[in-house]
This record gives sequence, structure tokens and C-alpha cells, in this order.
Amino acid sequence: SRDVAKKIAESNLVKTAFFGNDPNWGRILMAAGNSGVDFDPDKVEILINRLPIVQDGIASDYLESEAVKEMKEKEVDLTVNFHMGIESATVWTCDFSYDYVKINADYRT
Repeated sequence: SRDVAKKIAESNLVKTAFFGNDPNWGRILMAAGNSGVDFDPDKVEILINRLPIVQDGIASDYLESEAVKEMKEKEVDLTVNFHMGIESATVWTCDFSYDYVKINADYRT
């Protein structure tokens, strides 16, 4: 649902993992769990671009270096499939960079 997608997209921990090219799927699942939407974590599938990093709720057999390479792309497509029906949502977001934090930390109103 859109609520889950937004929660993942707005997660500071997910954003920092993406900035660091860290395929930390635990952060993605945690954000999904914080959405309030009921799902079975044992059915979750997560892909970074087309690379499956989680299947049936556990890490798939992938090389971290492959996931890091995918995450270094200018745009990264994160797919989280809960295998619960046909509803889908797309949300655009950005990562947190050093410059983003610095600019916003120095900003005064």
C-alpha cells in the first residue's frame, strides 16, 4: 500500500543506507513494520533494481558487491513485494548526503 511505500521512502535509516550503498534490508523491513500495515515478514521479497536481496523473508543468495554496484546507480529502484494481493504504490524519494545534512543543519529561519 501507499502507507508502506511512504514509510520506507521517508525512513532516515533507509535513506542513509542508500547514501552509503549499504543493502541493509533490515532497515527496509523495519520501516515497513512501522507503517502499521499487517504483513507476513516470511513472505517478503525485496529487490534492488532487479537484484533479489530478500526472498521469503530471508537474505537471498547474492553477492554484497553486486548489491553495492546496483546502489551506486544514479537512480535505484527498490521493490518490496509482500505477496498479499494486487495493490501497488510508487513513491519517489532521495538519500541523505553529507551536503544535505550540512545545508539543513546550518539553515536558520
